Amino acid sequence: MKLFTYILSLVALGFVIYNFTKVNFEAPFKEESITALITIFAGLCAIILLSIVRVSKTIEQRKKLSKKH
Repeated sequence: MKLFTYILSLVALGFVIYNFTKVNFEAPFKEESITALITIFAGLCAIILLSIVRVSKTIEQRKKLSKKH
């Protein structure tokens, strides 16, 4: 699961970087730039959500270890 979340985070980061190159900074809310901005936002949200999943899994594992002792 941990490897899967890291791979998805890298894919999302790739989308963010790729779409950052597609933004026209002179008119960021026109045509193709708005799509790129939305995709950048979605990629960042995915990275945050995957980070939350990793942290929650870590907490779950630590909780299981503390119950054993």
